[in-house]
Amino acid sequence: MQFSVFIEIQIADPTRASEAQAYRDGVAQAVLADKLGYRAVWAVEHHGLYEYSHSSAPEVFLAFVAAQTQRIRLGHGVTLLPHRYNHPIRIAERVAALDVLSGGRVEWGTGKSSSPTEQLAFESDVSALHEQWLEALAMIPRMWSEDVFSHKGRFFDVPPTQIVPKPLQTPHPPIHMACSSPDSTLLAGRLGIGALHFAFATDAQLGERVAGYREAIRDAERAGRAHGENGALPGRRITNRFACAPAALVLNDDRKAAAYGFRGSRFFAQSMAQYFFSGERPLGRLRVARDFLREERLEELMAQRNAPGSEPSTIVGDPACACETIDRFVRIGVDELLLVFQMGTVPHELVMESMRTFAEKVMPKYA
Repeated sequence: MQFSVFIEIQIADPTRASEAQAYRDGVAQAVLADKLGYRAVWAVEHHGLYEYSHSSAPEVFLAFVAAQTQRIRLGHGVTLLPHRYNHPIRIAERVAALDVLSGGRVEWGTGKSSSPTEQLAFESDVSALHEQWLEALAMIPRMWSEDVFSHKGRFFDVPPTQIVPKPLQTPHPPIHMACSSPDSTLLAGRLGIGALHFAFATDAQLGERVAGYREAIRDAERAGRAHGENGALPGRRITNRFACAPAALVLNDDRKAAAYGFRGSRFFAQSMAQYFFSGERPLGRLRVARDFLREERLEELMAQRNAPGSEPSTIVGDPACACETIDRFVRIGVDELLLVFQMGTVPHELVMESMRTFAEKVMPKYA
């Protein structure tokens, strides 16, 4: 099991000043993660998701982090691939430049966004988003491996062009995709790329998805060997990695961790639901709870942690409780946890304390 930090740049009740501070705090968290030995820092790309995520330029954030760190890997979790968001040539260029400047530390995740806020702001053809994503995903690894790239497809018609720079990693950085359903998890495996999955599922459900993903990866590897290529698509490097992204707050004080952690995870889940599951395009302050949970509700949630049938969607509590939850992910077969310490209602100082506590008292058990 490996551990990374996942940053949304969430802000409850943002102002220009608090927004700027949240960016600075995110950098400080990434720099600390490097010093503490976390595997990677992952930054999202979202647009217009007020309060839920102010990370609209992850390539800038990750480049700033790269300049201040030495070992930690730099994850795009994810870049939005349909061309109204980003033309594939621009993504290939930016990811390669970051890989060169960071000394080969980039992990590249891809997605298309299911939020009407983003889809409509960029005037996307929603019915074609998946096909646009697939076509761009097939193009970019070729841009990194071919001296002269050209392509004629349904959505893109690129004349012979020299795409520069090339990434430092050969043939390219590891590739991943955002997954939220059994079908998308199987697709990641068939494509031979990593799965970045939220943890909203039971152990049994996650276990089925991991098993299906592994079998699909094996099929991709067999197909690659049969065609004399390393991967499911020409030039594609297989990435066999299943990651989950649970909300996390781990402190020596179990009750304090639960009070702040469940408050933060509720803000995270409810604000996500507003943008991704309501079918609406919220404007202004979100209609989500921001206060601490009532004592009886807090007691109930604390008692439910790691109970039979519970979802391992949060790692909240003291180090012993955290290890119980992580052991569940280990049994399921998850390779990496992308820990969402940075939640809108959790103070930066507690995020930093939680990262230290987790690194010192939890991570060594899984080395």
